[in-house]
Amino acid sequence: MKTHEVNFDGLVGPTHNYAGLSHGNVASMSHGGRVANPRQAALQGLAKMKFLADLGLPQAVLPPHERPAVDALRRFGFAGRDAAVLAAAAKQAPRLLVACSSASNMWVANAATVTPSHDSADGRVHFTPANLLSKLHRSIEPPQTARTLRAIFRDPRRFAVHEPIAGGAAMGDEGAANHTRFAASHGARGLHLFVHGHAAFPGAKAPAPRQFASRQSREAFEAIARCHLLGDNAVLHAQQDPAAIDAGVFHNDVISVGNENLFLHHEQAFVRTPAVIAELKARFAAVSGGRPLVALKVPAARVPMREAVRSYLFNSQIVTVAPGRMALIAPADCVENRRVHAFVREVIERGDTPLQEAHYFDLKQSMSNGGGPACLRLRVVLTDAELAALAPGVRLDPALHARLVAWVKKHYRDRLGQEDLADPALLRESRRALDELTQILGLGSIYPFQLAGA
Repeated sequence: MKTHEVNFDGLVGPTHNYAGLSHGNVASMSHGGRVANPRQAALQGLAKMKFLADLGLPQAVLPPHERPAVDALRRFGFAGRDAAVLAAAAKQAPRLLVACSSASNMWVANAATVTPSHDSADGRVHFTPANLLSKLHRSIEPPQTARTLRAIFRDPRRFAVHEPIAGGAAMGDEGAANHTRFAASHGARGLHLFVHGHAAFPGAKAPAPRQFASRQSREAFEAIARCHLLGDNAVLHAQQDPAAIDAGVFHNDVISVGNENLFLHHEQAFVRTPAVIAELKARFAAVSGGRPLVALKVPAARVPMREAVRSYLFNSQIVTVAPGRMALIAPADCVENRRVHAFVREVIERGDTPLQEAHYFDLKQSMSNGGGPACLRLRVVLTDAELAALAPGVRLDPALHARLVAWVKKHYRDRLGQEDLADPALLRESRRALDELTQILGLGSIYPFQLAGA
């Protein structure tokens, strides 16, 4: 049975705005307070999705969350009708309103960690929604993420959607942004690299960042590996370099990216990077029957850490376009950075690695808020039978792309500032858009406002 890696991209939500909420994310912090263009953001994301679909790669969509999250504001003590809740929050706790209006759920690399059926002991695809405990605005996402995943991956014989990992800050989990699966092919057994920033129960004093806190605990990933029924020989844990976190590498997908047997990484990605790569190569050879892992190191002398973060080189996607041939799906910022562009061009022109082509996309709206191509997608490896068991409306084809473009143009504003978030009209517009979207995607009622009226 054929196996596919499906990219589920997050649709940018109608309340996309620049609030600078993500401490430790340099782009988010530096663009806080600027005016955003939600319509342009959503259309830029859809253009990337269409390009990948046109390459012949399976592409699907994940819908945005309901925002402003009035249900969350009510849990924080605001009462009354929706307009009264928004007005009171804007007056008494404006930063809380901003947090409950964030469209950060568009970065679905943080939605969950995924294990394909090829790797799990029970032969099912496993999902664990990330708890996202490190940031208030993201910590309200897991319940909706779980509802959405269960609506799409609805067959319990084939799919298992777990609850987020509990345990508070000690078990902080940021999802697939800190996870890479390596395999000889998407359909082969895989090796899972889980990258943490800290251990909740370190056996010895471990290095730690000084400026920005790490977000991913080792213990959370250990729990996920157990829940997903992964064997010990299929798992490798590594720690992010604390200096990288302090430089703005808030997730591992800002400093490394892998696909099948290829791993592109900065030399300062991990604590003791050479040892991590050596073990990764040895473990991969054992899992893949001797096939070598191609590890492409990006030296700091060629691309300094600050330029890697600024360009989001490692927040690119690497996709397999044909056996042995891969493409880099990168932000246009990588072209604008002379060092980064020269390095990518050199690797491709060498021709001795699977990376044979590069494509660049204008994702400025997302990039300015701190998320590039890899942030916008959740990779899910599925067999033909599993692909057929999805909710049928989420697979992107030319007709769905055209409907979604028209939907965005109909419902989204082209200008949004923080002062607009208390406008009850924005909430009504967003709900109308999401209600129509669930019909387009065939997902039924998944949002709080829909479930309240059921």
